[in-house]
Amino acid sequence: MEDTLTILVPVYNEEDNIARLEIELLEFLKQSIVDAKVLFINDCSTDTSQELIESICLKHTAFNYILFSENKGLSAALKAGFDNVNSSLVGYIDADLQTSPKDFNLLLEHVKNHELVTGIRVNRKDGIIKRWSSKIANRIRRLFTNDGMLDTGCPLKIIKTSYAKNIPMFKGLHRFLPALILLQNGTIKQVPVNHFPRTAGYSKFGLRQRLVSPLIDCFAYLWMKRRAIHYTIEKKNF
Repeated sequence: MEDTLTILVPVYNEEDNIARLEIELLEFLKQSIVDAKVLFINDCSTDTSQELIESICLKHTAFNYILFSENKGLSAALKAGFDNVNSSLVGYIDADLQTSPKDFNLLLEHVKNHELVTGIRVNRKDGIIKRWSSKIANRIRRLFTNDGMLDTGCPLKIIKTSYAKNIPMFKGLHRFLPALILLQNGTIKQVPVNHFPRTAGYSKFGLRQRLVSPLIDCFAYLWMKRRAIHYTIEKKNF
């Protein structure tokens, strides 16, 4: 059975990026090495993002959307995506296009042998404060999770859907996707990908969200890790 891929695109007030998203995602769909489609998850944007998304979905059958009734954050958007896809693989990219959809093909080359493949942003085009806060946050997470991830925050990932649906998501846990795959005894792979400056819109994560919140979430991860349930069924009769 051949793999299929659904790309999740969480959106919150990204009206200035939607047109570029349509162009670049369409280009990837033409080049994808597996059959692929796109699912926008609109986290109750207050701008014209939803109108633009609906226009795209009317034009292209490979594009669909989910619209939240209230703003719930990135982790909730990803969970909604995981819950609603039926492809064998699920990918994730940020709407700001600081990573390229074309690089999904780099990740797809490794997905046969790994349950999660994630990008490592090379030559990052962010400002110095954002780069250093990201480095500090990554080091903190590695100390807690021991997952070996060099760039957990890279918004370019592919996960086997059966594993994604079993991730116990709650607010902030999008930062721990690789560690949560390891908790399921899955394997992970890191692949260098391109990185670009943000050309429109603005980042929804400030310094507090990059440093303070991740530290708090690390303790939540440890609590969950110690209480994770694992079992193997030897025989059943139904």
